[in-house]
Amino acid sequence: MPVEITVPRLGWSMEEATFGGWLKQHGDLVSAGEPLFAVESDKVTMDVESLDSGILHLPPGAPEPGAIVVVGQCLGFLLVAGESAPEAIDTQQRAAGSPPEPVLPTPNSSAPIRDKRAPVTPRARRVAATLGIDTALLRGSGRGGRIREADVRAASAGAVPVTALRRTIARRMMESRQNTAPVTLTTRADATALVALRNRWKVGAGPVPSYNDILAKLVAITLESYPALGVVSGKAHIGIAVDTPEGLLVPVLRDVGASSLADLARGSRELIAAARARRLRAEHLTGGTFSITNLGGFGIDAFTPIINFPEAAVLGVGAIRKEPVVLESGELAAREQITLSLTFDHRVADGALAARFLQALVRLIDVPPPAVNCP
Repeated sequence: MPVEITVPRLGWSMEEATFGGWLKQHGDLVSAGEPLFAVESDKVTMDVESLDSGILHLPPGAPEPGAIVVVGQCLGFLLVAGESAPEAIDTQQRAAGSPPEPVLPTPNSSAPIRDKRAPVTPRARRVAATLGIDTALLRGSGRGGRIREADVRAASAGAVPVTALRRTIARRMMESRQNTAPVTLTTRADATALVALRNRWKVGAGPVPSYNDILAKLVAITLESYPALGVVSGKAHIGIAVDTPEGLLVPVLRDVGASSLADLARGSRELIAAARARRLRAEHLTGGTFSITNLGGFGIDAFTPIINFPEAAVLGVGAIRKEPVVLESGELAAREQITLSLTFDHRVADGALAARFLQALVRLIDVPPPAVNCP
């Protein structure tokens, strides 16, 4: 009897995913435990291993890369030698309560080509003809995948594809807003010593820490005195927001307080590369106790970061700028300045505690401790 290859539930909240492609070809012999196909779900791309052995059979209706699939959906079959193959897969097979969502191509995207017999409403067909849109490139948002006028007009406007990652980001942002009482405090720090410290690391032989690496270490040291903001079981696991072409990912640096700055630099570099290659594993994105997001590279000074729920706080880092500053002596001097924005959950901590945390962090930035010194 043919063995169905189905979409597994790779996380407790997973209901659907984006199909990443087959790792075996039609007709290949597959052994149990071999990577069989890839899916993108909940911010990660995973290779799914085969649970059984057999000959891979991909009948008409098998998903193409980029297709939205749901938990339990049949993707293909494994056969034994000489076994009759099913003729097709029900392309409308979906989990209960999971209606199809539109995936609209950008002008430069390589969206999956749909069968030209896909259902299209008469009005959508007329609008598509007027706007020069090929409905075979669209995935409809109507009942049963029907392409509607709104799908055509959105494609004409160059709408961004609604990927699994974008849906996850939207869901996590709403969870944060609904489950926290966010308050943002903003302050300035003298980053002159911070800049000088990183410049000393540049002339060494080891990995050069980024400003995020140094700040993660300083945050972990500060959290030792303010554990309510981001310490669990005596450890600070700090997430670093990474901008990728598909969206924001926040891989986690583990036990930052006990890690050397050189180790943090190596670890963050590997995580960032994996994030941009979409090769992070689920464990790289879970268990964070505090997050850092840095928009300084875009010239942003201050902003309101959103808490990565269920964490209690997130630090927003702005651009480092050389500015004139009046010293305590009354003299005017050019000093490197940085803006820090701390968003915290007021249910977990009061404003005074969060303010003291920021004050303590500012002092460490002004006078970096030995833990971040260049060896």
